[in-house]
Amino acid sequence: MTSDDYVPPAVWAWENENSGKFTRFNRPISGATSERQLPVGNHPLQLYSLATQNGQKVTILLEELLALGIDEAEYDAWFIDISDGDQFTSGFVDINPNSKIPALVDRSGSAPVRIFESGAILVYLAEKFGAFLPARGAARAECLSWLFWQVASAPFLGGGFGHFYVYAPTKIEYAIDRYALEVKRQLDVLDRRLAESEYIAGPDYTIADMAVWPWYGSLARGQMYDAGEFLSVKDYRHVQRWAEMIGARAAVGRGCMVNRTYGEPSGQLRERHDAGDFETRTQDKIQASDVGSG
Repeated sequence: MTSDDYVPPAVWAWENENSGKFTRFNRPISGATSERQLPVGNHPLQLYSLATQNGQKVTILLEELLALGIDEAEYDAWFIDISDGDQFTSGFVDINPNSKIPALVDRSGSAPVRIFESGAILVYLAEKFGAFLPARGAARAECLSWLFWQVASAPFLGGGFGHFYVYAPTKIEYAIDRYALEVKRQLDVLDRRLAESEYIAGPDYTIADMAVWPWYGSLARGQMYDAGEFLSVKDYRHVQRWAEMIGARAAVGRGCMVNRTYGEPSGQLRERHDAGDFETRTQDKIQASDVGSG
């Protein structure tokens, strides 16, 4: 049945074979499907994630905190393979009942604290360490407004435009047009804001930039969905300026490497347990070591 002659039934039923690329792990119910506990490293902060746009938000913040000299922000980052169903193991569901990355456990206190949803993790860490989030007043309100703008807007870019433009088993003109329109509107919102402000929330770099950049910065730089030409991203010159400025930060570069399993092997750090791992445990070095030992 094509999209043109589809008529919704009176009661929807799940047809697994219609899920496209994500058939194996898209389902209309929640909860664990297997019993497996999560590993725990030596640092108080335990991150369970993947280098998607939402995952990069948190590792960028952690690396920026460490760059400020806040040693208490040291962390273990464990790779969660969502294509293999790691997000549905009992251990992961215990810390995020929504089965989405990223998820964080803070073990610095008398009892572990779980935090899930990327925006919540950013606020928690920024408040815990007193950095990248204004403490009060209009500046704080502006930062949180843009942070939650991103949280609300990204599904139109990822689950909406990205899904129908790249992943859907059939190309549906109406769906692609609908979400392309919204993504371009969002880019215009950002471009107008960045025409008047150096950073998203004002003159200072904040968690708002760290939340928005992995999504819209990557899009502006032509690194997402191979859609740069289609969406005319070069037209948004203020977004372009900001995207390049954030992308040039060393901590941002490190944050994008953590839990990454795609791209150049030198840019992949599948797990991170120490700052030295960026020099010794990237995928190119692991591969070279395996060849040498073989």
